[in-house]
Amino acid sequence: MATIALFPGSFDPFTAGHLNILKRALTMFDTVVVAAGINQDKTGFFDMEQKLEIIRQSTADLKGVRIIKYDGLTIDVCREMGIRHIVRGVRNMLDFENERAIADANRRLAPDIETIIIPTAQEYAHISSSAVRDILRHHGDTSLFEPAGVKLPKVK
Repeated sequence: MATIALFPGSFDPFTAGHLNILKRALTMFDTVVVAAGINQDKTGFFDMEQKLEIIRQSTADLKGVRIIKYDGLTIDVCREMGIRHIVRGVRNMLDFENERAIADANRRLAPDIETIIIPTAQEYAHISSSAVRDILRHHGDTSLFEPAGVKLPKVK
């Protein structure tokens, strides 16, 4: 039986750190569904189609990756797709505490869905989507933070 996990996030944009987490999740699951969500607490920098295209470019050479967009509760997406595992990445202890709180809430709402928290590799721990957006806003070079082969759209 194939194992499937959901890797949700706003991915605004998808970074080299996200790709590191995804590749590591693919060593544990046959398929990982990268789910670009709409975060009501964040104003999107990239529109959804741009986000999806960046993820497509980033994962073009990977087997076992599906890409979707979603709006709503992550556990509802899992239920709709028959997925029992959520993958989340963390860079530091602050990320971990936040992700643990979300995982605890999800477990209360959906005890049959388990969250797997993967710490990012040290060389990617400094990368955040918000830092990449700030560099883009100021017309800086984001190449060190992007997945190989991806060129983020420039800001006018």
